Amino acid sequence: MSTTDAIARFRALHERQKAFIIPNPWDIGSARLLADVGFEALATTSAGYAWSVGKPDGAVSRDQMLEHCAQIVAATPLPVNADLENCYAHDPAGVAQTILLAAGTGLAGASIEDSTGDPAKPIYDFDLAVERVRAGVEANRAQPTPMLICARAENFLNGRKDLGDTIKRLQAFEAAGADVLYAPGLASLQDIRTLIDAVNRPVNVLMSSFNPNLTLTELEAAGARRISVGGGLARAAYGEMLRAAQDMKDKGTFTYVNSAPPSGKLNGAFENWEKG
Repeated sequence: MSTTDAIARFRALHERQKAFIIPNPWDIGSARLLADVGFEALATTSAGYAWSVGKPDGAVSRDQMLEHCAQIVAATPLPVNADLENCYAHDPAGVAQTILLAAGTGLAGASIEDSTGDPAKPIYDFDLAVERVRAGVEANRAQPTPMLICARAENFLNGRKDLGDTIKRLQAFEAAGADVLYAPGLASLQDIRTLIDAVNRPVNVLMSSFNPNLTLTELEAAGARRISVGGGLARAAYGEMLRAAQDMKDKGTFTYVNSAPPSGKLNGAFENWEKG
């Protein structure tokens, strides 16, 4: 599928009334297995990819991440949204450059966070955060077929549980031209609904350990358009491996194989991809 077609399909998913789940693979294999399940789009995960190369989240360079994005784009025909953290730049010009480079990988969408990566001051000041989004949007709109830009307000993931400020930021990001809005870390359905009602762009909701009991049906009724899981699937996969390893070491047991998929099933799935 061409990049133009992928972007058109991705945009159509956001324009329909039905919510969709956009799961987050961390490598080519997980991307292809998720496509086989039947999902309509994929999103990268900075954490999941970092762990897959033995690094903590936030320790991957821009070049590494863009190469990874290109690999995930090429892995399946599905549209891909990129987790680009803070676009690897504090200044608006740096954000614009990252968005231009990301557009060259064939992505259908990309995110811009207002998180600094600095624990001492985790969130950019309001005016700078808005300028960063505006710069990314302008760079993106200069492309022949613009991606969808998702602007993220990171307050709740950084201990700043200020819904009012989060809404203010997303409203400003919307005015700056963002196509999709995202406030990861919201735990209650009421907060999610309040935020969605306050903006006029499709909203992405992150499902994780802080809100695991919410359902797609509830989120859709609240007005959510896109549901992602961040590093959740990678955590689940690594969690199963660590439990199996601990049982082998501590108990000398190997019962993990009882719930593992047969090798033939995995080989068959990947052989189908090799055949095209």
